[in-house]
Amino acid sequence: MVTIKQVSELAGVSSATVSRVINNTDTVKEKTRELVLNAMSQLGYRHNVLAASLASNKTNTIGYVVPELHGSFFGSMMAGSEHVLRKAKKHMFVATGHSDEALEMQEIEALLSRRCDALILHVEAVSDDYLIHLAKQDVPMVIVNRYIEDIGDNCISLDNVKGGYMATRHLIEQGHKDIAYLSGSLFKADGVNRLIGHKQALAEAGIEYNPELMVEGDFQAKSGEAGVYELFDAKQHFTAVACANDEMASGAINALRARGKQVPEDVSVIGFDNIDFSSYLTPALTTINYPVRDIGAMAARWILNHAYGDHKMTLTHILEPELLVRGTTRNL
Repeated sequence: MVTIKQVSELAGVSSATVSRVINNTDTVKEKTRELVLNAMSQLGYRHNVLAASLASNKTNTIGYVVPELHGSFFGSMMAGSEHVLRKAKKHMFVATGHSDEALEMQEIEALLSRRCDALILHVEAVSDDYLIHLAKQDVPMVIVNRYIEDIGDNCISLDNVKGGYMATRHLIEQGHKDIAYLSGSLFKADGVNRLIGHKQALAEAGIEYNPELMVEGDFQAKSGEAGVYELFDAKQHFTAVACANDEMASGAINALRARGKQVPEDVSVIGFDNIDFSSYLTPALTTINYPVRDIGAMAARWILNHAYGDHKMTLTHILEPELLVRGTTRNL
């Protein structure tokens, strides 16, 4: 096995300089860096990350659990994290929990067994108690898109109640009273909290909540489509639809058009998240902006603060939603 000492002898530099090149520090002159890299190439040197981690007690890897890899939401979130972590010369191991309690726990334990320095968790099925217990262990852990009061300092989330409220209030301000609501999965915190916000806006306006105008979906486009068909089949009257996310809103629009309704001339539709495609629909989708990339970046900053002692990072634990008015809503 080629050693750092052999590389240093061939390059004509000290072993400490070789270590600085391996760790990609900024204190090595470019000419010296090239000498070391050429020597490593000639000798076939491979840096032993495992040995280095045993010596430093750090692997410079962060375990990342998300429900799935489908769609732009989780891609944007992970991209925000990766951008911050890569600048700090850290790496991500990504696993999927598929909103299943046993799978989420299995993936968390697998990442811990691989000696990840810290965890970023977007988990939906494991209990608050499990996460509270995990937070008390030695591995730094931040939870995204979920707020648990007992470990609030470990959480980075959006104010989903406020976002749900803002979406429905926008429809009410446009004169709508018969507002259908397509919720996300109600075993998920964001699905519950966005529905709470919807109900708050109705109550504030003196509009009675009608459970017959609410259909539970699963945050997928097909469930938005199915929800609108269910409302039509039940002969429910509505002039607007508030959707728990943009994917469901796109499915809802397809179903409305299939039943001969124009958006927004006949029915207004509002989404939630502001994922990439929402502004490319025709007309462009009115939605609630979820700064998902910013939340991913904030989670990475939390990790750098708590796992690596980089306390220069400013943290915001609860991010604010924003109403984006586009073409799918109009005054009644």
